[in-house]
Amino acid sequence: MNYVIAFVTGGIICVLAQILMDTTKLMPGRIMVILVCTGAILGAIGLYEPFLEFAGGGASVPLTGFGYNLWKGIKEAVNEDGFIGLFRGGFKMAAVGTSSALIFSYITSLIFQPKMTK
Repeated sequence: MNYVIAFVTGGIICVLAQILMDTTKLMPGRIMVILVCTGAILGAIGLYEPFLEFAGGGASVPLTGFGYNLWKGIKEAVNEDGFIGLFRGGFKMAAVGTSSALIFSYITSLIFQPKMTK
């Protein structure tokens, strides 16, 4: 049942993003920023943690989960280091995900030899 809940929850987040793309003139990059900021704001007011416990991967994989992860890292770093934690915390929490995305995309580009379109 956990898999079904995660699938449905992640699907709902993606459907909401698709509705934003279809009904507004917002560019996809701005919608991505909205999703990350939404996750960070929901984390700051304490709503994302219970949502994450309920939905599991359905809440942690989409961009809202990335925003929450950034918020969590900044909060922990500020508690440990004070003001300098604002700059250090987000990098610490996002390092693994960002690094793996870069490494795997590079490996994929080596395998499939992408070409520029005209």
